[in-house]
Amino acid sequence: EASLGVTLFRRGRSGMVAAPAALELAESAREMERASAAISLAATGASEQIGGVVRITASDIVATYLLPPILADLMRDLPEVEIELAPSNTVENLLRRDADIAIRMVRPAQNDLIARQVNTFEMGIYAHSTYLERAGTPDDFEALSGHTLIGYDRSDLILRGFAERGYKVDRSFFRFRCDNQITAFEVLAAGAGIGFAPNALARRYPQLQRILPGIPIGGLPMWLTSHRELRTSRRIRRVSDYLGEKLSELDLR
Repeated sequence: EASLGVTLFRRGRSGMVAAPAALELAESAREMERASAAISLAATGASEQIGGVVRITASDIVATYLLPPILADLMRDLPEVEIELAPSNTVENLLRRDADIAIRMVRPAQNDLIARQVNTFEMGIYAHSTYLERAGTPDDFEALSGHTLIGYDRSDLILRGFAERGYKVDRSFFRFRCDNQITAFEVLAAGAGIGFAPNALARRYPQLQRILPGIPIGGLPMWLTSHRELRTSRRIRRVSDYLGEKLSELDLR
């Protein structure tokens, strides 16, 4: 505002509201942001330097339970590389350089991104042994309605998976709801009820028992993604190839 000499925001009791001048300038500001991001991408892509920072974003589960030993080996094998890890379940915008490499369970739709599937998270229905001793073990899908189900809050990932397989339920199906995958899993591991978890992660908890294996849950494909421009960067290419090799070797059945 001081630089332009105009009022861009009006301040009131309910917060700040964009003034007409801000709305007129918004698209030009977005064009400047896109141009700046394009310059940054092109410069990074043209870099032949091996050393430097690589920013990785991954889902909470992947960042917490899968990546730590891989990143420990990576930093040992590539000592010149600095790693920034951003655990997040939101789809980071690689086009804006929010991250150099993304590990996601959803294939990106943007044409400027390069994605390859490196593995698949096979899923199952689980409950703690103490919960099953207390509440009983359901023998079919309909019997689940009498149990405490653990699911997501605003995310419809599980609901869409059920719908694709012919099971019509809504969020009230879950008595406990939490969008943080780690928290939801730890509540499951604490014996609160029945939930859905990656098989590879559930195997680490001996007291978790898989139930209803006949209900097809399916798997979540794991995609390794980066911007097309960044594939010409030796540093980012080396890190991406390293991650792809190590992630593909994991037994996630």
